[in-house]
Amino acid sequence: MRIGVLTGGGDCPGLNAVIRAVVRRSIVTYEYDVLGVRNGWKGMIDGDVEPLGLYAVSGILHRGGTILGTSRTNPMKNKDDVRRLMDNMQRYEIDALCAVGGNDTLHVALELFNRGVKVVGIPKTIDNDILGTDFTFGFNTAVTIVTEAIDRLHTTAESHHRVMVVEVMGRHSGWIAVMSGIAGGADMILIPEVPFDLNKVCDTLKKRHKQKKFSILVVAEGAVPTDGELVLAGEGTDEFGNVRLGGIGQVLGHEIEKRSGIETRVTILGHIQRGGSPTAYDRILATRFGVRAVDAIAEGQFGKMVALRSEDIVLLDIEKAILENKKVDMRLYGIAEIFFG
Repeated sequence: MRIGVLTGGGDCPGLNAVIRAVVRRSIVTYEYDVLGVRNGWKGMIDGDVEPLGLYAVSGILHRGGTILGTSRTNPMKNKDDVRRLMDNMQRYEIDALCAVGGNDTLHVALELFNRGVKVVGIPKTIDNDILGTDFTFGFNTAVTIVTEAIDRLHTTAESHHRVMVVEVMGRHSGWIAVMSGIAGGADMILIPEVPFDLNKVCDTLKKRHKQKKFSILVVAEGAVPTDGELVLAGEGTDEFGNVRLGGIGQVLGHEIEKRSGIETRVTILGHIQRGGSPTAYDRILATRFGVRAVDAIAEGQFGKMVALRSEDIVLLDIEKAILENKKVDMRLYGIAEIFFG
């Protein structure tokens, strides 16, 4: 059997650990051949593939990004791309495909499965917003990076008696903001799930400033004020129709300083959250995902996605696993709120 593996969407720490696990499980356990597909679905359309052996994945476990490259290409946008993709599956004799990615990549995987492609999905997103799995790899690394940044910002915030606004990733869900905010001792956390009242935010910060003289506010990029809209970083959308978010931190910083009179600075962590080596947790989770995906192929379990449920790696129907974006558990956000102000 010959397996193809691709990584789609945004990069994140742990992708190389998945690729390594898929290759080693395929070759060592089942004696399968493996083809790496370059640049996500674009590579499948263009026929840009390469053989992956044990040597090719040696020494990549600790590396960030993906050795295969990635893209946000949507092959379902036109019939010609779908035809070319299907033709290349036959041309390179790819019997089954491991698709590693977030909601957009997995939606394409589902569409292809419905067209007869033998595909298994592996969930990837630092936002941790895929419904079917407790955690996605890359998320733990992102939370660790943001927590360290918050720790560092505490000292300058306290020294200068400032409000420090930290903008983090989180388009639909505020998992990074909540987890890193709790771990870093943030004084307020704003997330997409809970629209915020800017007047209340400023009142809380002014009240706190009378005693503590500094504050740390963490905001997810998709957070929305009760009387406003999403802040966009630019016009247009990607091939999946997603707008480009970014800038809510700057808006907040300006309004907080104007309304409260407290000096305010903004730090937008952006793609720093995606970069660098994965944590030990993410390396292990990604490895377990990759191994289970190949086992699923060997078992003939297609149209499935591997997922973490409690301590177990299980298989779920892709269709059910990506019904909607996973939102922050409000019980967790309730814990965070205890420390606001």
